[in-house]
Amino acid sequence: MARLLLLALVIVSPAAIACAQTKAEVKTKTEPVQTARVGISNPAIDMKGYLAVAVDAAQHRESRRLTEDQFIAMSREPGTIVLDARSTEKYNELHIRGAINLSFPDITVDSLNTTLPDKNARILIYCNNNFVGEQKAFPTKIATASLNLSTYIALYSYGYRNIYELGPLLDVKTSKLEFDGTIKQ
Repeated sequence: MARLLLLALVIVSPAAIACAQTKAEVKTKTEPVQTARVGISNPAIDMKGYLAVAVDAAQHRESRRLTEDQFIAMSREPGTIVLDARSTEKYNELHIRGAINLSFPDITVDSLNTTLPDKNARILIYCNNNFVGEQKAFPTKIATASLNLSTYIALYSYGYRNIYELGPLLDVKTSKLEFDGTIKQ
């Protein structure tokens, strides 16, 4: 009988140990990793500054959203720049005629000095979320991640104040705007 009990313990013990290890591994894998550490600084990244600028830019932006007709009229005025900050690929597929492309990830001190040297120039912006009817060229982003928002804040952060934004959601097939690109309209 003692041998039978000992044999049962020998058989069950490894299974119990393996089960305990698996539970520990699962627990470890699902527990949140604590990566934020107080005292890690990087002078090239300023979240508090970004959030403060974003609040200022949001207030500035409220009076600078344009209807389709206003956008068209302003875009025809001398010295006005229409800026498309989507990827070069999406820009090449379809963009507002006359727009220049400076992809959002490429907005830097140097690229702005080269592409938009006059901080007082009127800049009109638009993004994916201004258009429906051509999902390939204008894929929808969630509203809080709209490229207009980040582009506006970025330009504002760099000192541009003469920024205007196309406001409405337009169908590319019925819009009064003229488009160019590899996708035929």
